[in-house]
Amino acid sequence: MEPGNEVSAFGWVKTRRDSKGLSFVQLSDGSTFNDLQVIVEAGVLDEATLKKLTTGACVRFDGLIVESPAAGQAVELKASGVEVFGEADPATYPLQKKGASFEFLREIAHLRVRGNTFGAVYRVRNRLSYAVHNFFQARGFQYVHTPIVTTSDAEGAGAMFYVSTNLGHDEKGYTLKNPNPAEDFFGKPAFLTVSGQLEAETLAMGLTNVYTFGPTFRAENSSTSRHLAEFWMIEPEMAFCSLEGDMNLAEEFLKEVINDALENCGADLDFFNKRIEPTLLETLTHVVNSPFERLTYTEAIKILENSGENFEYPVAWGTDLQSEHERWLTEVKVGRPVILTDYPKEIKAFYMRQNEDGKTVRAMDVLAPRIGEIIGGSQREERLDVLEARIEEMGLPKEAYWWYLDLRRFGSAPHAGFGLGFERLIMYVTGMKNIRDVIPYYRVPGNADF
Repeated sequence: MEPGNEVSAFGWVKTRRDSKGLSFVQLSDGSTFNDLQVIVEAGVLDEATLKKLTTGACVRFDGLIVESPAAGQAVELKASGVEVFGEADPATYPLQKKGASFEFLREIAHLRVRGNTFGAVYRVRNRLSYAVHNFFQARGFQYVHTPIVTTSDAEGAGAMFYVSTNLGHDEKGYTLKNPNPAEDFFGKPAFLTVSGQLEAETLAMGLTNVYTFGPTFRAENSSTSRHLAEFWMIEPEMAFCSLEGDMNLAEEFLKEVINDALENCGADLDFFNKRIEPTLLETLTHVVNSPFERLTYTEAIKILENSGENFEYPVAWGTDLQSEHERWLTEVKVGRPVILTDYPKEIKAFYMRQNEDGKTVRAMDVLAPRIGEIIGGSQREERLDVLEARIEEMGLPKEAYWWYLDLRRFGSAPHAGFGLGFERLIMYVTGMKNIRDVIPYYRVPGNADF
């Protein structure tokens, strides 16, 4: 906006301050972190209209762009008129109070976007979404859409939401009125997907390089700051790809999307650096500019056992690493992101390719400073006999994976992929501490509002 231009500015009033015959209105339309200051001189608006310009009101100001004498802004709007589209009663508007806690703001998730923090969160979320698609499209990946309703458990953990139309209503609430799956809508048990990986593998076996980016669901009864029941996953699958290629792509991916945010979300990230996480910009810049360290799981266990640290969770070969172990490796021992490989097969999923030692699989986890695991992936098992044996060993129903096994019967190929929880990535890039604060409407045990 250049001084001297007549414009109309639409948005919501953040604040209004009156002083010596002038009213100073901070106006935001959410498109950038910076507000537009509007100057309303005495007599321009009648008293009744001026009283409507309260925090939360939706308005259009008409006026002249002028140079601003105030620090931190080049221009401001000298108002000549206003139209109030929607008033916000100061006595009841929930965002009147400055410094409201994140816990309180979660109760008004439908309004919190109008504040500085959540406006910035959603702008960063938007930019990261663009960067994700740009990364894969620039490399020739095909964007595919995998089912939300599925009959197979990709993780083999069983924490899935059941999908049914056989619901009845009694005095205690909704219950299954006909528990026979054969008589249900799909004719068999069906669930909300925990991952699009298995279906993405089928598409990679004809398109070579594909990726999914869509909603996934976990029915874990967890209320931690790192878990949601509904979240978004990014999952590339690559034919003719080894674990080494998988690791290379994961490292490139993280560096490129983080760098994109640094280059395009400067004002928002500066805010997070000042108000949320004081080492944010330093950490993100370090990740972009540093080669990732690569260690095997066995090497990492030895390092942790010899660390002299008194960890809350004991370290031993065969156990899964906890967040405290992952953060110590990245923040204290190595000082940059770490990719761990070759985990014990007992703690990994059935589809991961077994190593020749019979004890480990070609899995990889990318660990980042400040958050721990951010990406998990593997080379997939392409050998039919080995995969069938593994499914039986884990007690999974082989008939549910008949189509997945067909990939190994007809034109099997080495392939690999990884998964990244999008909300975890947003937490990392913004420094926000609770995953409920990086998605517009969070779904957790006991909450499905809005």
